[in-house]
Amino acid sequence: MASESNQDRRGFLKNTGLLTGGALLSSLPFSTQAAKGYHFSVNDTIKVALIGCGGRGTGAAQQALNTKQNVKIVALADTFRDRLDSAYKALTERGLKAADGTPKVDIPEDHKFVGFDAYKQAMALADVVILATPPGFRPSHFEEAVRQGKQVFMEKPVATDAPGVRRVLAAAEEAKKKKLNVVVGLQRRYQPSYRDMIKRIHDGAIGDIVGGQVYWISGGVWQKPRQPNQTEMDYQMRNWYYFNWLCGDHINEQHVHNIDVANWVKNSYPVSCQGTGGRQVRTGKDYGEIFDHHIVDFVYADGTTINSQCRHYEGTYSRVDEMFLGTKGKIEGMEKKSSALMSYNGQPIYTHDAKADGNPYQIEHDELFEAIAKGQYKFSDAERVAKSTMTAIMGRMATYSGKTVKWDEALNSQIDLFPDKLAWDAMPKSLPDKDGFYPIAVPGKTTAV
Repeated sequence: MASESNQDRRGFLKNTGLLTGGALLSSLPFSTQAAKGYHFSVNDTIKVALIGCGGRGTGAAQQALNTKQNVKIVALADTFRDRLDSAYKALTERGLKAADGTPKVDIPEDHKFVGFDAYKQAMALADVVILATPPGFRPSHFEEAVRQGKQVFMEKPVATDAPGVRRVLAAAEEAKKKKLNVVVGLQRRYQPSYRDMIKRIHDGAIGDIVGGQVYWISGGVWQKPRQPNQTEMDYQMRNWYYFNWLCGDHINEQHVHNIDVANWVKNSYPVSCQGTGGRQVRTGKDYGEIFDHHIVDFVYADGTTINSQCRHYEGTYSRVDEMFLGTKGKIEGMEKKSSALMSYNGQPIYTHDAKADGNPYQIEHDELFEAIAKGQYKFSDAERVAKSTMTAIMGRMATYSGKTVKWDEALNSQIDLFPDKLAWDAMPKSLPDKDGFYPIAVPGKTTAV
């Protein structure tokens, strides 16, 4: 007789469409499903497909394998074969085994999919999908995961423009209806120090929040030189961080972490923003079309202003954290080993001891896979993260245009950054001039929304 936990999980998979491989497979005869390897009815293996085989995707897959559940990676998908092969090597070199002695990474060649549509094939083989491609692909991939009835872990941000955010919001509603767990990799939401301190803030420990600052000030990230005979699509895909249709600028791709904390502390989203930004240091053609700094004031409905700063300057002061001012005290440095809520006379109101805190990147997977194994519906991160993504995009709209931008007009923007066609010989919308330089936003001239 099966254990109660196994019975619960099988019922959960059935109820969410996973027992038959999701919506895509529900129309297939059962014998066809079994022949294709979709028969999960007698074991508790949680099958995972990795969509996007870069460093973050590989890391997320490893964290899924490190959970206590019987997790197996059964499919890989990427647009580039070399990245897929690199992920496969990294995932198999530890030789992880399941309780029954079989490999935890079981990916035959016909479960490795390459190309712009590869994600659909990989998803069909899994119970859970990890979405870790560049953010521009997240709306279409999340839509497909929900359509197929899959549980989801996806990386942040979840879009690069307002049309993409609206697609994610719509898919999030469908995921709720289907009771599909969705966890998104804004790991501060799963970090014990943040959870503890922000609960105390919400409980009034430092009074009403009246201001704050959030920072991601660092030296920037990698770049990959253009290769001979490389198509424009291939070049931009390899250098996705520097193109807005793929990344959304670093205020979106990176600083969304801190912006989300501001929204979390305020328990709301800003109604407007204004800001400034540009390219002062990273001005070469290798840096695509993005700015190297953004400074934005986000204004909330109660009049509170949170200042946001992010920049990519090498060899300068660095800071990645958040600080907030309340009517009775303040907090900064929730990332630190021992962060504290402080009164304005310098006395600690409360100090969090982080010595026993786990790794938040691991915790988010631990909690997701535990819920799946128990047949529980617990996580619906997509809507919240879509709105924090929209906050970051609204900030970019303000810095690019130099205008004040309001939430409703930003969310309803019709500016669509995504290419009209996905193919290696197709052209993205932003193209270099004869000298290899890309068009750059000019405040006062660039359209806001």
